[in-house]
Amino acid sequence: MFAFLRFAVIGFVILSVIYVALSLYSRAVRRAKLKREWEDEIGYGDRDVYVREGLEDYDSSLRRKLILGVYVVPVAVIGTIIYITNYM
Repeated sequence: MFAFLRFAVIGFVILSVIYVALSLYSRAVRRAKLKREWEDEIGYGDRDVYVREGLEDYDSSLRRKLILGVYVVPVAVIGTIIYITNYM
C-alpha cells in the first residue's frame, strides 16, 4: 500500500508540473496571437486592454478546461492497464 501511495503522490506532482507548464505555454501563445491580431486587424485603441479582455475570454474557454485532461488521461490509461493486467 505504501508503494501505491508513493506512486500516486509522485505521479500527482509530475502531472501538476506538466499542467502548470502547459497552461502557461497555452496562455503565452494566446497572448501572442491576440497581440498579432491587434496589430494586423485593429491597430487603434489600447492594445493592453484588448489583450487583457481576450485573455479573460480565454480563461473561460473550453481550451483552458481541456488542459485538465493532463490529469484525467494518464489516470485512465494506468487504471485500464491495471484492470487488463489483473482481471483479463
